[in-house]
Amino acid sequence: MKLELKTDSQDLLEMLQSNKKLFDETVLEFLPRTTDTKEIQLLYNMMRDYPSRGGKGIRGTLCLLWCELFSGNKTNALVTASALELFQNWILIHDDIEDHSEMRRNLPALHKKFGVELSINAGDALHGKMWELLLTNAELLGSELTLNILQEFSRMLNETTEGQQMELSWNFGNNWDIDESDYLLMVTKKAAWYTCIAPCRMGLLLSRNTTGSKHGQAPDPSHTMNKVVDFGTNLGIAFQIVDDVLNLTADESKYGKEILGDLYEGKRTIMLIHLLRSLETTERKKVIALLAQPREAKRVDDMKLIFRLMTDNRSIDYARQVASKHSELAMELFDDITAEQSRLHPRVYDQTRYLLEYLTSRDY
Repeated sequence: MKLELKTDSQDLLEMLQSNKKLFDETVLEFLPRTTDTKEIQLLYNMMRDYPSRGGKGIRGTLCLLWCELFSGNKTNALVTASALELFQNWILIHDDIEDHSEMRRNLPALHKKFGVELSINAGDALHGKMWELLLTNAELLGSELTLNILQEFSRMLNETTEGQQMELSWNFGNNWDIDESDYLLMVTKKAAWYTCIAPCRMGLLLSRNTTGSKHGQAPDPSHTMNKVVDFGTNLGIAFQIVDDVLNLTADESKYGKEILGDLYEGKRTIMLIHLLRSLETTERKKVIALLAQPREAKRVDDMKLIFRLMTDNRSIDYARQVASKHSELAMELFDDITAEQSRLHPRVYDQTRYLLEYLTSRDY
């Protein structure tokens, strides 16, 4: 697949769509299709459901771009990039169940179609297939690099589930005494690691070039990889805050998920933290009481009221400001990382930078 220089958002979306098609083909070709046992056939159909629904392919594309950016061969990164997309699909099946989500990519969430128990099992099956797909790297990459990639996936999974544990604990413990630092730690673990940090680190590993320097002395590879963690943390925080804002403000037909869904699910977003911090005690208690109700008891007018309060108290504006700050830090770190390297692909540098800017300025 040839990546072209992208100069506007339409070209960027075309690149993402082209990459996503490649990832989908890799994943769907790998997943089982048919069996004579009808019960298992249903499982196979469910396993192929989320991977067949589209999506942007952001995580896989980041992996490809960071590999090629440092003069690697993106063909070597295709399986890993596709496995990142597979990771997202199985983790979202479980996430949608745990969050009682209604929609995923403009369609009913899997558990709404097939029930909770069968959907958990389908997520487990996709999880196993993810590791199986990664093991196919061995023939192309060798055992050492394959093991390194597996270790990155393991770290990503640990961070993601720890972040999910934090958020679920707040919900099930009816804990509303959450401050901004709690939110940022949760988002770093739950979102930044699998959306930004791990894909970029894997791409860098797959480029086999973490040591080239413009200044005559090669930087320590671990130094570069650690910088990627700092970069990806800031980018991931900005990305998730933008996503949280879009959950309240986006066009639902473009966004692909339920608008105001985070309020129905009682998500502790930075907007909600800011709002609760801004309200007088009586009004704060009223908002918490509305949000603490079971989802099925929540009324549309009450959720719209909370959204209006966020608007009136400039909570959404505040969230955008925090996202902008972290986005700027991420871009500074990206420039630091790339400035240290001697073998950069200039065309891919432009593509990567444009994608990074898009991630924190998109409208769906």
